Amino acid sequence: MAEFVNLDVSDGIGTIRLDRPPMNALDRQMQEEIRAAAREATVNTDVKAVVVYGGEKVFAAGADIKEMVALSAAEMTEIAGDLQSALGSLSTIPKPVVAAVTGYALGGGLEVALGADRRIAGDNAKFGVPEVLLGVIPGGGGTQRLARLIGPSRAKDMVFTGRFVGAEEALRIGLVDEVVAPDEVYNAARAWAMQFTTGASRALAAAKASIDQGLDVDLTNGLRIEAQQFAALFATDDRTIGMQSFVADGPGKATFTGR
Repeated sequence: MAEFVNLDVSDGIGTIRLDRPPMNALDRQMQEEIRAAAREATVNTDVKAVVVYGGEKVFAAGADIKEMVALSAAEMTEIAGDLQSALGSLSTIPKPVVAAVTGYALGGGLEVALGADRRIAGDNAKFGVPEVLLGVIPGGGGTQRLARLIGPSRAKDMVFTGRFVGAEEALRIGLVDEVVAPDEVYNAARAWAMQFTTGASRALAAAKASIDQGLDVDLTNGLRIEAQQFAALFATDDRTIGMQSFVADGPGKATFTGR
């Protein structure tokens, strides 16, 4: 068991729980534990979808600045790549991932949530990348994932000002996908994840890879990625099961094996 981040698996859903009271400040140990939990969720075949959750009061209120204050530029250069990859490690899980956000998701906390495929927020949630107020910029993927999600102009507004965005504005600009009461956040996230526990897991992984990788290239190369992923699925048992079931019984009745 890790000290601050653990993966709990039930009913096909893996919950990555952030638990470093009082604010889930992301020190280097916690960052590496997030990376380890993401790796575990990836290789655990019992996990079909993932929820990342910081608890009822807060998601994560940013990196632990006390660890950074004395670092030199040379020292940060050595660890900046590790910071990015750890905070962005949810994006590497080849399964549907949803962030369940209550309270603050700031700085590195928001960067963790940006690595998910979907974000569900409590109506008490506050989002922000306030690093400019400390004389730096988001360094865990925030400038890149935020701009890709909500567009460069809105991302620049958030990064330049460091202001906090409430749940309703976050929903309006596409930063989150759903807003519910704070005590319903985790249940709503599990309900979304539950859709995929009996799904064609290899097809879901291929869909995620096609979309994510395609965003990094031009349309021509994106279509090439899609074609490769599409064709490769014809070597899976689930493709055979799904198509035979469709021919025999119509859509939505296949029982997939994940192979």
